[in-house]
Amino acid sequence: MAESLNGTVALVTGASSGIGEATAAALATAGATVALVARRKDRLDALAASLPGKSLVIEADITDQAAAASAVERTVSELGRLDTVVNNAGVMLLGPAVGAPLEEWERMVDINVKGLLYVTHAALPHLLSAAESSPREVADLINISSVAGRVARAGSGVYNLTKFGVTAFSESLRQELAERHVRVSVVEPGAVATELTDHLRPEIFAAARSRFQSVEVMESEDIADLIAYVVTRPRRVALNEVLVRPTNQGT
Repeated sequence: MAESLNGTVALVTGASSGIGEATAAALATAGATVALVARRKDRLDALAASLPGKSLVIEADITDQAAAASAVERTVSELGRLDTVVNNAGVMLLGPAVGAPLEEWERMVDINVKGLLYVTHAALPHLLSAAESSPREVADLINISSVAGRVARAGSGVYNLTKFGVTAFSESLRQELAERHVRVSVVEPGAVATELTDHLRPEIFAAARSRFQSVEVMESEDIADLIAYVVTRPRRVALNEVLVRPTNQGT
């Protein structure tokens, strides 16, 4: 049976669209007060207005270490605690390595790796504190990786690098924090209908679209439901790693 998140506080990065937006809604529906973190404040305001209960809008670029730390501290200061963090913000910029714009590689490392690390570093003391106190005596750190964190492909090298790194970091941190009841989970989605592909160069976008033309891709809500399931397990249960693909996505 799912446990209520009443009395808990969650922070979701990349909450202005896609998986982040859907996850914020799912956690709010489960009873959590949610801090919504992203750069597009207008979208966050619209999301906040649609959520049940209280939420906190935080306009922030998590690739800036001070901004990421401030987002965490504002959450705790204004909402009183921090029980759940969902590191969802990310970018996927595919294409051949030869001739690739270096700024695309840097952008993926900045958001997918550094941003996740900045938020995690700031959040860990608060998650440890939450795990020692009511209402649930457990805390959750959810890192969104990808199928690309398990399977390397030509034209996806740096994205693979970032997502393999997220998966490895999550497992190491899980081992470190397990006995202190901070559950670290990594979620690895396959193809999902989000804005992730909108940032691809036109010729790369066409190739990506062709690859998944016959696949019935997942919706953001499918991943949000999964994340809500992970964080509402009893204290004794931890889902460490979840790989989820569309039914007809072979690899």
